[in-house]
Amino acid sequence: MSRDVATGVVGVGSMGRHHARIFAELPEADLVGVTDADDARARAVAAEHDTVAMDWDELRAEADAISIAVPTAYHEDLVRDCIEDGIPVLVEKPFVKNVDRGRDLLRLAAEKGVPIQVGHVERFNPAVDAVAEYVSDLDVIAVTAQRLNPPLDRDIDDSAIFDLMIHDLDILLSLVDSDVDAVSSMTTSGGRYATAEVKFEDGTIGQLTASRVTQRRVRELTVTADDALVHVDYDEQSVEIHRQPTDGCATDQETVIERLTVGDDEPLKVELQSFLQVARDGRDPVVTGEDGLRVVELSSRMDTQTTPPARRSDA
Repeated sequence: MSRDVATGVVGVGSMGRHHARIFAELPEADLVGVTDADDARARAVAAEHDTVAMDWDELRAEADAISIAVPTAYHEDLVRDCIEDGIPVLVEKPFVKNVDRGRDLLRLAAEKGVPIQVGHVERFNPAVDAVAEYVSDLDVIAVTAQRLNPPLDRDIDDSAIFDLMIHDLDILLSLVDSDVDAVSSMTTSGGRYATAEVKFEDGTIGQLTASRVTQRRVRELTVTADDALVHVDYDEQSVEIHRQPTDGCATDQETVIERLTVGDDEPLKVELQSFLQVARDGRDPVVTGEDGLRVVELSSRMDTQTTPPARRSDA
């Protein structure tokens, strides 16, 4: 990039502190400040990255681009402030909780010409890039995903659907070029464990599981097609392709396993670099506000829990 982008971060908790770290590391970014409801935390993160803690009004006056990493309930007001001030904004997932208010934000952003990027970080995982390119030529039958966490000490108000499964719903919608026909879901353990099924108009189905009560961390995606099975481990950033041999020499039980070459870039770093290009060059975001709202709409249809979720998570 030819010039630095003055950046700011709102919310420097478990996710936002990584936004601050990466902006401070990137040569194309100038981290001008951070803000947080916890003043002591804001000052500590600012000192760690050679910047300053500011209040919200000061940050908007100094920054050319802002990332928002606060609880979902506060997204709407903060995003609106950025739009009104003409500041490109990256807001962590989920985009908003209320679909109608999300539509209002998108209309305002369009009127003001302000880009909104939504922080679905798995879109920037090199393994996902490799899979998206590979499966574009396949006749996909089904997509399954598991995103499981042990209980961790982190406060969260969102259910497992909005907190965890939403990542895989975004990937699912990006891989399947068809409208959603029907959805079903079930939750248990106060919304901390959820399963869901999505049926698309072209017949493809998606089956997803998300958990904050499972005693092993799992991040896996499997794409089933007529002539191949593609397996992704998000954490390992690995992709395996299983298919039948074509030389006629193997038995019916044997398969060929191919491992795609995948980069090891940090997905969040790639995401923030992409956002800086949006802010500086006017590029369209990889994950637009419209993309983010579509996932929120689908998540809302699935989020059938009737009791408040326990306040533990690891996004």
